[in-house]
Amino acid sequence: MQKFADEALIEVSSGSGGNGCVAFRREKYVPKGGPAGGDGGRGGDVIFEVRRNLRTLAHLRYRPSFRAENGRDGEGSCRFGRNGADAVIPVPPGTILKDGDTGEIIRDFGREPGRFVFLSGGRGGWGNVHFKSPVNQAPRKALPGQAGEKRCLRVELQILADIGLVGFPNAGKSSLLRRFTNARPKVAPYPFTTKIPNLGVLTAGSFRRNEAARDIILADIPGLIEGASGGAGLGIRFLKHISRTAGLVFLIDLSEDSFLTAFDILYNELRSFSAGLTGKPRILAGTKMDLPDTALRLQALQEKYSGEQVLGVSVVSGEGLGGLAAAIEGVVERMTGSPGSPFPEEEFQP
Repeated sequence: MQKFADEALIEVSSGSGGNGCVAFRREKYVPKGGPAGGDGGRGGDVIFEVRRNLRTLAHLRYRPSFRAENGRDGEGSCRFGRNGADAVIPVPPGTILKDGDTGEIIRDFGREPGRFVFLSGGRGGWGNVHFKSPVNQAPRKALPGQAGEKRCLRVELQILADIGLVGFPNAGKSSLLRRFTNARPKVAPYPFTTKIPNLGVLTAGSFRRNEAARDIILADIPGLIEGASGGAGLGIRFLKHISRTAGLVFLIDLSEDSFLTAFDILYNELRSFSAGLTGKPRILAGTKMDLPDTALRLQALQEKYSGEQVLGVSVVSGEGLGGLAAAIEGVVERMTGSPGSPFPEEEFQP
């Protein structure tokens, strides 16, 4: 199983400033050369940096503490101390920083790379060179460096995608992702093959001629089962990763005898987690159309949910994939106004 983590509890500390120095110039023929104590260096900052090549917070779980370097103390001959090195913490797009004690959201990172200075390092103390005056020409005073800050943070990841794939285990979500994109999630003929979220980029225009290709990000999450909201199966811990999607695709296995009740169960589990998920535009996709009797079952599904957009697809034969890609692109375009572009991010409350 891949190393995947979407939560981490870390402690971060900025560096303290270096102390100022009390020193005097002492050279041959200059016995009383005056103050020459240098300033202390500034402490390092704690900086979070968004990097597109990251997809998990696993690197934070194995290193729960980050501390910036302290500034060096000042020295004689007006030599200033070196500034402390910053502690740069890389995070994937979609990361949310929360206060470790109160849970208050401090920063919600978006899609684009960038830096966020969370804690500034302490200022360095002044050396005695700053305190000379006509009255006091030999000051023996210097200031200590300012102390750094320490905070406990909860770091959470909500994967950014345009469309989320939802369904029971073995409904064909990972197979569809492999067919639509270059992603290569594990596929096997048994439930719960997918244990972590997987992302893929659908080039929607590639399924239709004479149209410009547009990139749409798809997210495949582990399969749900009835009672998931109460902790059954893999539970619902991964549902937060589809909370920011523009829409959802419910995959229904037409080879299963429970195909007519599958959508109702999935819908109720999502509603138990967050009403916001059930309010998203959705597409119902009946899978495994290459198997016997599935055409009749698709018709029955369409009759039961006449008010929904119900399509039939087969990853094996390719049947219906172009229509599903077009429907997905339509949902993204309708919700964002620009196919494949970043959609407005809303605060998600489960």
